[in-house]
Amino acid sequence: MSQTDLKQEILNVLDNSMVGTLATVVQNKPHSRYMTFFNDDLTLFTPTSSETHKADEIEKNPYVHILLGYEGEGYGDSYVEVEGKVEISKDESLKEKLWSDQMKNWFKGPDDPDLIILEIHPSQYRLMNKNGEEPKVLDL
Repeated sequence: MSQTDLKQEILNVLDNSMVGTLATVVQNKPHSRYMTFFNDDLTLFTPTSSETHKADEIEKNPYVHILLGYEGEGYGDSYVEVEGKVEISKDESLKEKLWSDQMKNWFKGPDDPDLIILEIHPSQYRLMNKNGEEPKVLDL
């Protein structure tokens, strides 16, 4: 599979899978939670509160691991593993772009000062379990 084809397969998973796990590092141990992800090409974004454990954890260690795409169908159901580094963004235009009414459960609006966006800059994607094939790696 060419790198262009691999990238397209990865983007297909990202475009069709918004909920995944985000793992941070706490005292040299992984700490995972479900998050909603958005993507712009291969860069991932997820909204959260500045008052969460994950925000504190990322400030101490910005490296994360993400799983996206497994739909529970079993063998052959592709998903991606993502290794990356997080930048915490308070960019107002990005908050507006990602805002949805569902976020009203946690925030007053896109201008809520507690709303931050975790911008994940991947260093590597692994396409996993595609029809039982060996993992395919896209290094960035």
